[in-house]
Amino acid sequence: MSMNRQGRVSRPEGETAANTETFTGNRALMLEEPLIFEIGDEHTTGVDLPSAPAKAGAHGATGLLLSQEHLRGKPIGLPGLSEPEAIRHYTRLSRQNYAIDLGLFPLGSCTMKHNPRLNEKVARLPGFADVHPLQPQETVQGAYALIHLVADWLMKLTGMPAVAMSPKAGAHGELCGLLAIRSALEARGDARSVVLVPESAHGTNPATAAFAGYAVENIPATPEGRVDFEALKRRLGPDVAAVMITNPNTCGLFERDMKRIADAVHAAGAFVYCDGANFNAIVGRVRPGDLGVDAMHINLHKTFSTPHGGGGPGSGPVVFSAALAPFAPLPFVEKQGDHYHLVEEETAEEHHAHSFGRMVAFHGQMGMFTRAAAYMLSHGADGLRQVSEDAVLNANYILRSLDDILDAPFGGSGPCMHEALFSDDGMAEGFTTLDIAKGLIDEGYHPMTMYFPLVVHGAMLVEPTETESKANLDQFIGALRSVAARAKNGDPSLKAAPHFAPRRRLDETLAARKPVLVWKDPEVAQAAE
Repeated sequence: MSMNRQGRVSRPEGETAANTETFTGNRALMLEEPLIFEIGDEHTTGVDLPSAPAKAGAHGATGLLLSQEHLRGKPIGLPGLSEPEAIRHYTRLSRQNYAIDLGLFPLGSCTMKHNPRLNEKVARLPGFADVHPLQPQETVQGAYALIHLVADWLMKLTGMPAVAMSPKAGAHGELCGLLAIRSALEARGDARSVVLVPESAHGTNPATAAFAGYAVENIPATPEGRVDFEALKRRLGPDVAAVMITNPNTCGLFERDMKRIADAVHAAGAFVYCDGANFNAIVGRVRPGDLGVDAMHINLHKTFSTPHGGGGPGSGPVVFSAALAPFAPLPFVEKQGDHYHLVEEETAEEHHAHSFGRMVAFHGQMGMFTRAAAYMLSHGADGLRQVSEDAVLNANYILRSLDDILDAPFGGSGPCMHEALFSDDGMAEGFTTLDIAKGLIDEGYHPMTMYFPLVVHGAMLVEPTETESKANLDQFIGALRSVAARAKNGDPSLKAAPHFAPRRRLDETLAARKPVLVWKDPEVAQAAE
């Protein structure tokens, strides 16, 4: 027998795969996934259930007495799937999600960093994961000790003498701070009605101030992207209750005049609220208390490692200056000798009689406290400082690697902090930030934050975080440079991007104004029309 020396064809011939349609609509492992209603059949079920009793009032298999009103008279309208069909559907959908475990997540002002699995493991330990807020205090001494530990770290890192651990998120913390400010003003008989918010502050700041009942007035930014100190000083007066300032701000810049601003605000009888969402850029290097801050929330789910996104759970403790500490909310954990005690309304007595009340029903989000404690203890003080330094280094590397092809409006304002800010200036006619974002999807990245902050036209806000290596940053920089070059050169294919995603580009205006949020049976919908 002779050996077959011809071999098999290893090079594609004829039409390329990109132009080939498949019977299923799938493209290899990129699966075309229909809606679950389109997969299932309402006359099918993946489980066997006993039949309902034929006669109303009879005892069914469950032993419950069923009356006629409890029996369904028409199909429920939900699709029935077998177990393999159900698990495959949701597994296939999950593969179409972008996640931090897949690649770099460049959202600005969101700190989408990898969080160590050690912290997740600790949060799932018995005694932490299954603790109940109504347990007797003597049975949860370990949990109280952990809350007290995190509170102590936060006070030391910020240089502030008090902290409220109960707020559930950043905006919740903002409200907590403003309520403490209001209580302090009322205690001295000083009714003030205005909160000043710089242009470079987070968008939740004016919303929170308005929710708290204050009139909100805007303070402009300087050409270099920082608070206009002279404009702020001119507006200060007896009606101003507080200034809400984000530092580092949403332009990615540190407010150099922070101490001077705080001194002027205090001289006018008002308070300084600092949005601490970007604390990850300065932790271990700057103590906000030293800058004259009176209240500041800290996003544990950003700076101190918990999964971020999806609507929660979150945690936004608020640190307070000595002037606001007496008005901080209840409850809080206090150490009395070797025992930890939860101070509430019934036990606050005279040493915390001026609290404005409660923010939440119980003590806060235990899972977030546990993850933060694990993160703090595993890094140590020097490690937390290095986290900030690496985040700032990575952001400046992004900024300087792209400012020759993308406009960086504040690139000359000195080093940025945790994020780099670009604009759409210099693109070809008709090309926008949205086109660059869609092009990035084809490159395998979730787009950066777009059109925020509002002070920059066509803003692109990139936060690389400290957890990305130089190799990962270089690949992202190369991808963004490539897409930016296409936008500058007017590449028409970019207007139709993404080309390789499970779905093509939507008419985003129409999708926002007329969203289709409910599936309707096409036959029923057509009959109704």
